[in-house]
Amino acid sequence: MSSRSNQDHQARKRFGQNFLVDAAVVESIVRGIDPQPQDNMVEIGPGLSALTVPLLERLERLSVIEIDRDLAQRLRDRFPPERLKMIEGDALQIDFAQFGDKLRIVGNLPYNISSPLLFALVSCAEQVVDQHFMLQREVVDRMVARAGESDYSRLSVMLQYRYRIQKLFDVSPEAFDPPPRVTSSIVRMIPLGAERLRAQSDALFARVVQRAFSQRRKMLRGVLSDWTSMIPWESLGIEPTWRAEQVSVAGFVGITDALWQAGER
Repeated sequence: MSSRSNQDHQARKRFGQNFLVDAAVVESIVRGIDPQPQDNMVEIGPGLSALTVPLLERLERLSVIEIDRDLAQRLRDRFPPERLKMIEGDALQIDFAQFGDKLRIVGNLPYNISSPLLFALVSCAEQVVDQHFMLQREVVDRMVARAGESDYSRLSVMLQYRYRIQKLFDVSPEAFDPPPRVTSSIVRMIPLGAERLRAQSDALFARVVQRAFSQRRKMLRGVLSDWTSMIPWESLGIEPTWRAEQVSVAGFVGITDALWQAGER
């Protein structure tokens, strides 16, 4: 595991690098992930290998995605290719289909790409068993928030539509070098199965949710004004005077299906 004494790599702000150095936190994360020898696991942003080392102690093989050329070379020098498959590049540009099925994804995600990456990974949810990420606490609080709560947002709806999400525990800034200005959290995401509640059109659902949250202070009848007459508010149990944060995931599915049946594409 990484320690402060062997970190001669200068953290790069453009990559959002904050390296995990607290061994107790690392142990808690690995325990939460519970890697098994045959797991098909991908680590995003291995950095100075704080998680990589204990994961490889339990796995036969691990794939990693690293954007920092110097860190990627360090990992190549340290681990044989039959144990560690290195993909050097931006995780936002990586096609996760290359890793196959029953995929387990882990990582300490840079705060500057966390939301875009979470949205991008939705497209490969069918091949994923679970995802364990370290993220900014406020992002995780939004991910797990329920309708009516102040943290409930577009991110909440779009991710809960596809995953069962659980916040595991918080991680203080002191666990990192350099310490970030915010507290982090570990989150577990398990893709929902074929029986999940699903709209007639995923694309239309995404449009409805995006528009509804585009002006959070406005009532739904205003922000969805083009569609208001097509939505059977009463039968859906939704008031047109509500705001987006008052509508559940199921409610947004109901709105989407009503628009789909009315011919909206």
